[in-house]
Amino acid sequence: MQTLDIDCPEMPDLQFVLLVAALCTSGLTQCNVPEVVRATIFDRCWMLIHEGPPPTKVEERALELRAWTEVTLDAMLETIRSVLRTARIRTLAWEHPLSETIHSSTAAIQPPIERLQLLYPPPTDVAGRGPDALTGHNHPFL
Repeated sequence: MQTLDIDCPEMPDLQFVLLVAALCTSGLTQCNVPEVVRATIFDRCWMLIHEGPPPTKVEERALELRAWTEVTLDAMLETIRSVLRTARIRTLAWEHPLSETIHSSTAAIQPPIERLQLLYPPPTDVAGRGPDALTGHNHPFL
C-alpha cells in the first residue's frame, strides 16, 4: 500500500497536485478517499482553470496545468488539502496492482533497436573492456 501525507508530501507542489488529481480520476478501488471526495477535489480544481463545468466522461477528466501560474497551483494545493481535511483524511493510501505488459516489441523494430545499441552501447562493466567483455560477443561495428 502506498501512502502520502497531505501536509508533508515530500514532493514538489506540482507533482503533488498532479498525483492527487490522477488518484481522484483513477477509479482505483483500493483508495481511502471516497468517490464523492475524489469528485469534489477534481471538480473544484477544474473550476479554478476552466469557465465551464467539469467533464462527465471519465476519459476527459484530466487537468492540464502547463499554461497556468504559480498562483493557480497554490489555489489547487489549498483546495485539495481543504477538501481532504474536511473529509478528515490526512494521509492518502492506495493500492495500485501491477499491470501486465500490453505490447511487446515487434520483429520489425528489433533491427533499429540493435543498431542503436551498437551506436550507443551501455556503460562498460569490466574496466574499459565494454559490456561484452563478460559474454565474449564481438560487434562488427565497434
